[in-house]
This record gives sequence, structure tokens and C-alpha cells, in this order.
Amino acid sequence: MCCLVSASALAERPVTLDGIEVSAPRMERDPLVTPAASDRVDREQVRRGHERVQLEESLNRTPGFFFQNRYNFAQNQRISTRGFGARAPFGVRGIRIRVDGFPETLPDGQSQVDMIDLDSVSRIETIRGPSSVLYGNATGGVIDVTTMDGAERESLADASVEFGRHGYRKFALSGGDSDGPWRYHASGSQLTFDGYRDQSEVRKTLANLKATREFAGERELTTVLSAVELPLAEDPGGLTAEEVASDRRQAAPAAEALGAGQEVRQQRLGFTWEDASSLSGELTARFFYTNRDFWQQLPFPAPDAGVELDSQIEFDRDFFGTGVEYRDGAMLAALPVDYIVGAEIDRQIDDRVRRNVSPDGEVGERTVDERQQATAAGVFAQTDIGLAPTVDLTLGARLDRVRFRIEDDLTDGEDFSGKQRFTEPSQMVALGWSWAEQQRLYATVGTAFETPTFTEFANPEGGGGFNEDLEPAFAVNREVGARGRATPRLNYDVAVFSVRVRDEIVVKDDGEQRDFFENAAETRREGVEFGLQHFTTESLTLAGSYTWADYRFRDFTASDGERFDDNRLPGLPRDELFVEADWRLGDTFFIVDARHVGGVYADNANEVEVDSYNLVNARVGRQWQAQTGEALEAWVGIDNLFGEEYADNVRINDANGRFFEPAPERMARVGVRATF
Repeated sequence: MCCLVSASALAERPVTLDGIEVSAPRMERDPLVTPAASDRVDREQVRRGHERVQLEESLNRTPGFFFQNRYNFAQNQRISTRGFGARAPFGVRGIRIRVDGFPETLPDGQSQVDMIDLDSVSRIETIRGPSSVLYGNATGGVIDVTTMDGAERESLADASVEFGRHGYRKFALSGGDSDGPWRYHASGSQLTFDGYRDQSEVRKTLANLKATREFAGERELTTVLSAVELPLAEDPGGLTAEEVASDRRQAAPAAEALGAGQEVRQQRLGFTWEDASSLSGELTARFFYTNRDFWQQLPFPAPDAGVELDSQIEFDRDFFGTGVEYRDGAMLAALPVDYIVGAEIDRQIDDRVRRNVSPDGEVGERTVDERQQATAAGVFAQTDIGLAPTVDLTLGARLDRVRFRIEDDLTDGEDFSGKQRFTEPSQMVALGWSWAEQQRLYATVGTAFETPTFTEFANPEGGGGFNEDLEPAFAVNREVGARGRATPRLNYDVAVFSVRVRDEIVVKDDGEQRDFFENAAETRREGVEFGLQHFTTESLTLAGSYTWADYRFRDFTASDGERFDDNRLPGLPRDELFVEADWRLGDTFFIVDARHVGGVYADNANEVEVDSYNLVNARVGRQWQAQTGEALEAWVGIDNLFGEEYADNVRINDANGRFFEPAPERMARVGVRATF
């Protein structure tokens, strides 16, 4: 994971990047001395001309990340990094996500991103590669979001409105300030989108409130209250290749017949206490409580299936937890040492029901009625040792215990109650060398684990309970990288990685429409991630990123006996390229970016290939500033400028060949923001 650089060691090293810190690895530090592939996106990059609806808009220039499913809000955006997360049918797997220090990742390892309010974001920091040493149950990396607290605001309030094609409308309002010991910020937004495809309408409301109270002696208490209401998010389902060729805007037949989609209501209350004076170091403690009320109708069975399938899901979730961490520095045998130690425990309780639904949409009896409970507890420690003025060593270790319990409340004569428990250690070691001013090399070796989620534990034999044959995945990551300033105007970042995964959890194609999962004996991931940023002139900045990766099964015999050795992992492109030109002249900005995504396979057998695609997006805007401080900004944006036809999402291993979710050929929008 990332190094913890002591203040005394940094004082001797000429390796600073002006005014930038990375705090996602639980310790603020100069990004140049972080021995991992990490990036940071600031508020200006999140806002300027973007819709601020999905994380893809803000992170698409970050190498190593792959985004799908931007336009199907019933399935949530799918995010993968270094191949982890691609198998998730909905939600995010294998990546730890935090907002203001509170987890969006459940104890069972699944994450939701529908409550992230991009209108309130101050910065987004990412780490690519296994991250279990400091965060636990994850093999892919970290996305850490920090919202505004009022101190950095240049105005008291702003309001924006945006309109676009296919019934896109978004209204947003935010405000904040600092007053004596108080800092506060509040934001809210409402999204309406009729959708490009049939059966893809969405209505969504977000709200976020953050208030910080400072106390004497460098102590402060931060309170965060967040809420999302999604009363309508339709699911158009996947299409076959023939259906796409016939009418790419149509929904799957079952999706319309059954009214597929979801409804969500979620609220979170969180508290963070920071104390930098009671002890020699800094103590941080957190507590949060989240409730999520969820209903979903999946887009199957097909109208001619002739049988009922348990395609309707609902649950009421309580998710809460607490944690404490302590950071300090010391001298050890004349060597500067920084360290962090901590412990945390999170708990998830789902009251979950599945119901049969007939082809004509009639809701039948319950097939699952369970209380699912997961508890994740972990202790961790990490230290950075300054071996020399330009060399540091990072060591880290963590021990996690994840417990799963299912109480079967269905009165059908069978009891699927059960327990599962996993105790997983994680370790890492990293060496960093500042070989010249503004130039840094690092090498990292780390282990990580990823348990199955409750969804992935689904029993292929029917009913509820656990698939007891499913085991956690275990990953070993080796990475070398370099970053720095090649010239005063050119920043670069490159990482070469190799990951071996044992017991990879993969989607099982068993001839049914519901997804089940099994372990692949071994997979490998190898690749190169490269990023550049060139400050060409005072008004023009060029940026680019490129990822080449080879993700393959090394040893995998499926449960039906079919072998997939040396096949590519489905749903993942071999290469991605992103380039952007950002031109500013006074109060006017013009941004154009282009993205290439290589072809992917839709199935384990590598028999169904999905074509590569190329997208060009453009945004232009201008701001008018009044002498009294008020400002007005207007912009126009066009996504997919040249109308490329491509699949925005690939449904991996779909038994009925409905792999494809087409994206809009072109999305245009206009927006206005007033600042007071």
C-alpha cells in the first residue's frame, strides 16, 4: 500500500509537488513519495462542464480504471480496476469506496455508489492495486471521496440547471461558509432522465450536509448527513446481437412486460472526531449508521419462459460501524519512523426476501425469506522508515475476520440457515527511492483477499442459504512504478503490475437467467498504466492516459467440466486510451477529450466478442463575473460527438445471449450556474 512519510525524512528530500497531498491511504502525504499507483482529481475537474452524475465523468482520465453502465441506473455504475470488479452484475465489487472516511463498501465486500453527491465533492483520490492492508476486504483498489466543508468555498451559494437530450434534466443547489469555530456545507440535487432506451427512465434526489465544529487544542467534530431517494429507476435489460441490429433503443421483452427496475431510499448519519493534542500524534475515531430500503424487479423471465422465477427482490438493510486510528512519528535507531495503527468493526444486517414472478408479471410466493448478517472486524498497522535521505521502506500488516450468518425464516419445511467465517491476513512491503529532484521510483509487493458477497453466495441448488463450495479470492500483487516531473511543464506516472489470484470468483453460466458464482483455480493479471500531463502554455493543458493489460484464466475448469485455461477474462478490454485538451482563455473554457476502449469477450469461453469503440466528447463554457462578487456560468456539452454505436455495458455469461446494453449515439446538454 502507500508509504507513511515522516516529516523529518521529507525535510531532507527534494521531492515535493507544490500544494498537493494524497490522503486516501489514511495518511496525508506528497503523492510523489507514495509507493503505489495513485491519483487525485480536484473539484474544478469534477465540475467544469460535467453532468456530475456518475463517477466515470471525473475518473475517466485515470489510467487503470474501466467504467461501464453509465445509463442504466437500476444496475448502478460498474467500476473495475486491474480487472477486479468486472464480474459484478450490479454494484461494485473488489474496490473499497469511502466518502468522508465512511465506508460505502459493506462488510460482505459489495459497494454502492448511488449516494455519492458529486456536486459537493472537494476531491477524489484513488489507489489502484490490492489494498487490504489498510482497508480489508478488497483486491482492486480504493476510491476515496471528500466533500466540501465550507472552508474552501469562494461563495456562499450557487444554483445550477442543466437540460439535455432524452429528457435529461438536473437541478442542483449548494451553499456553505465558515464562521468562527464552525464550518458547514450543504448541497442537494434532483435528476430526471427519460432514457435513451425504452424502459430506462430514472428519478433521483440527493442531499448532503456536512458540519464541523472546532474545539480548543486542535480537536474537531465533523457530522455528515447524507440521503438518496430513487423512487424510479427502470431497467431495460440486455439485448441479443440480433435485437441490437433491429432496434438498439428497445428494451428486453421481459423488462417491459415485468416493469423491471428498482426503488431505493437510503440515509446515513456519521460522526468523526479528530484530536491532535491529547497525545503526541493524531487520533481519529468514527461512527456511522446507514439504512437502505430497497426493491427490485429483475428483467427475467422471458415472456415465453412458461415458468415462475424468483426475480423480485427486496430488503431492509442496517449498516453501521466504528473505528479508531492513531498516527504518529518517532526516531528508531537514528532513523525517522512514521506509523499508523488502527482497528475497526462494521456490521451489516439485511432482512431479505425474493419472490416468484410469472411471465405475465403476477407476483407469487416467497422463495427466500432470510436475515443475512455480516460482521467485518480488522486490526492494522503500517510504518514508513526513512533509511536514507532519498530511500524509505514501508511495511504493513492487517488481520481481518469476516463472519456471515443466514437465518432462514421461510416456512417451507427446509432450513437453509448457516454460518461462514473467514480469517484473512494481509501484508505488504514497499521500497521507494527519490533518485533525483522531482523523480521517484518505487516497488511494492502486497497480498489481498476478497470474500464472496451474499449475492455471490447464492445457492445454485435453489432455496436460500450458502453455496458452501465458494471460497474467498486471494491475490498477490507485484508492482514497480515511477512518477515525477520530466520537465517543468511535464508530469508523468507509470506503473507496471503483475497480479496472481487464487480462487478467483467468477460468474457461472448454468443455463438460468439468475447469476450464480464459482471459483476459478487461478487467474493472472499483467499490465502497464501510463499517465501524462503537459502544461503546454498558460492557457492550454494536455493530458493523456493509456492502459494495456492482459487478464487471463491460468487454471479454470468450470463446474460443468469445460476448461477455460488461457482464455481472457470476460468483460475487460485489453487496452484503453484517453486524451484531453483543456484550453482556457480568460473566462472561456473549451475541453475536448477522446477515448478508445478495446474489444472485450462477453463469456468465459471467449466465443462472443464485443467490438472496440472510440468516443469524442466536447465541452465549451464561459463565466461572467460581477464586481459585487456574483457570477454566471453557461456551458454546452456533447458526449459521443460523432455518434458512435457501442455497448455501454456487457452482461457477462448471459445464458440467453442478452449480453448487450447499447449506449446513446449522441448526448447533448446545456447548463447554467449562478454563484452568489
